[in-house]
Amino acid sequence: MRFGVVVFPGSNCDHDAWYAASRNLGHEVGNDGGHEAEYLWHQDTDLKGSDCVILPGGFSYGDYLRCGAIAKFSPIMAAVKRFAADGGLVFGICNGFQILTECGLLPGVLVRNRGLRFICKDVRLKAATRNSPFTNEIPPGTELRMPIAHGEGCYTADERTLDELEADDRIAFRYVENPNGSMRDIAGVLSAGRNVLGMMPHPERATEPLVGSADGLLVFRSLVSACSTAK
Repeated sequence: MRFGVVVFPGSNCDHDAWYAASRNLGHEVGNDGGHEAEYLWHQDTDLKGSDCVILPGGFSYGDYLRCGAIAKFSPIMAAVKRFAADGGLVFGICNGFQILTECGLLPGVLVRNRGLRFICKDVRLKAATRNSPFTNEIPPGTELRMPIAHGEGCYTADERTLDELEADDRIAFRYVENPNGSMRDIAGVLSAGRNVLGMMPHPERATEPLVGSADGLLVFRSLVSACSTAK
């Protein structure tokens, strides 16, 4: 499987995502020959044959105006939107989630954390559905541990949108203990086509026991499984 990791000015989790996909996932015993990851510059218009595009965490364009508001105008995002419209897998993590809401690929918005403080710590979460390319390998009821690092991670939407997400089974992850005030404990949501995911916790920073958790690999393994099935 081939991952494309978008690099915006201000991205700081791009190498984490690249390493998780190409090294921690790519070197697992018994994999299908390894998985590749390549950086995609924000001014690129070619996704270079990516099976999945990752929008990493960080502070794209310094988070001026508001998080993700400038990144949505990058040339690469026009290509990402076309890719998503054609059913391509798009995975936004933290700032990537914020960008996906800004450009309309996901509903809702990420606003300042309740308490107005930047939060950096491990959190517990659970997959709210297995019916997605990002969660199909996560056993039901499994509690995952991953880090968060954000100041604007409170997921907010109107009640009608929240009800639609619930009814359509598009809430991908929920916090076990809500750290930021997100409505209905939402930690990640899916697009209507289920091929776009945005989540605030960082699975790419939880892909080997050495850093305290390898639970994030379940998300990457799910993507590999979905891609293998599609082919």
